[in-house]
Amino acid sequence: MESRRKRKRSQITKWVSYALLMLLCTVLQTLPGLFRLGEAKPLWLLPLALAVAVEEGEFAGGIFGAVCGLMWDYTAGRTAGLLAFELLLLCFLLSAVMQLYFKTSAANVVLLETAAVLLVLSLDWLFFYYMPGYSGAVERYLWFVLPTAALTIPVCLVLFGAVRRIHAEFKIDNDVV
Repeated sequence: MESRRKRKRSQITKWVSYALLMLLCTVLQTLPGLFRLGEAKPLWLLPLALAVAVEEGEFAGGIFGAVCGLMWDYTAGRTAGLLAFELLLLCFLLSAVMQLYFKTSAANVVLLETAAVLLVLSLDWLFFYYMPGYSGAVERYLWFVLPTAALTIPVCLVLFGAVRRIHAEFKIDNDVV
């Protein structure tokens, strides 16, 4: 009975740690001028959601991705749900792809997270800049989307390391059961 309580307490502590990391990433992503290079600044919530999905599996990662997407929608003043749905799908797919086809290494995770960042930012650019026919849409892609993806690469490494450490710290031993 004691081991069951200990496991439950460990899991609660792990998810509280993830939630606190999500709040920190939200603050870092919304602070104006922090880590800014021209118009671009790194994303924090998307790499965090994807890193948690890689470590925790499809279901838990998808739910955490949806929560991160809702937080991103809310702090960006956008219609609630669009980024939440995108992150739900991306986290589920990335977790499944990592489990089936790739070894979970920092290089593989950063490569796939960078591709996911480019996908999310490109879809955002397509629907909100290019399709409405704004002038300067191509310049926006060149001077905002691509530098934002490049600035997010070091963030992916840092967040993957933090998530991997949290996951290892609160890992459940199946031998104890």
